[in-house]
Amino acid sequence: MDAISTLIRMARLEADLEVRCLLTGGHVLDNPAGPAGQVPFHILLAGRCAVQTGGRMVDLEAGDVLILPRAERHRVRVRADAAPVPPARHDGVSLATLRSPSAPDVDLFCGRFSYRPGAGDVLFAGLPDILHASFGTGADSPLRLLGELMRNEAALDGPGAGALLASLCEALLALVLRGGGGNSGGAGVSSWTSVVDPGLRAVIEAVVHEPDKPWTIAALAGVAGVSRATLVRHFSAATGMGVADFLTRTRMTVAADLLTTTQRGLGDIAESVGYRSPSAFGRAFRTITGTTPAGWRRAAAMNAPAGGTAPGRGAAGRPLRGE
Repeated sequence: MDAISTLIRMARLEADLEVRCLLTGGHVLDNPAGPAGQVPFHILLAGRCAVQTGGRMVDLEAGDVLILPRAERHRVRVRADAAPVPPARHDGVSLATLRSPSAPDVDLFCGRFSYRPGAGDVLFAGLPDILHASFGTGADSPLRLLGELMRNEAALDGPGAGALLASLCEALLALVLRGGGGNSGGAGVSSWTSVVDPGLRAVIEAVVHEPDKPWTIAALAGVAGVSRATLVRHFSAATGMGVADFLTRTRMTVAADLLTTTQRGLGDIAESVGYRSPSAFGRAFRTITGTTPAGWRRAAAMNAPAGGTAPGRGAAGRPLRGE
């Protein structure tokens, strides 16, 4: 299994589409900050929007996907010249629909990824604040087929629609993480998951699949087939992250998964992620997560799996207002 698929599996994500917006006119959707363990996303199949978050404005065109790993408060503005036409709300079995009575200016799906305490926390903490992928709507766009399936399932809202919609959203996450849309990270900030250089990709695969090996930067440079200095320079330029930081974060992602899904001893887990000394492992884990491995395990055991609110009542279900 490839590195991205392995890490998504470790994160144990669950996708939930909350609302489909078929809106006419210049509406605004206010989205409060989300709780821990939830990551909001927006999928724009038609029309134009702008999302304001963290002091930045991200323009969305048809075929764009936006994921906000920090679950920050954000505002979605529908780009339309006409006055807003108030929508009616229909709460279906699988998701809610906000529909204006006239032809919509946008077709926007809004939802969230939820994950249990563990590897998902470390995985999303290592991603940029904004993941913005532009797939377009052309014949070769993966979002064209996925979008039509989403529209059909949302319209039918029949047996199994919720599971099918969730699976389609998880597929879109994988597409965004691997950078297929050419705009992941936004504003020139790349995610390490979207690296295309074969040598750097080999380094990422090696670390994810063999975190227990005594990796050094020199050894990883050998995997990439370049000099140590070249690896350091190219990896930082491509990912915005140092090689050593990536190595530590990946090891702690694996460790967090083991701490929350197994009863293995801390010394055993430390060895599984490349640390011969439990104390060194504990220091590295605390640097990345802010707590000790034992504290992490206790906290995870006390927390119920992320469930959240009922469909249609999350961030995207906030009242609408006009521009």
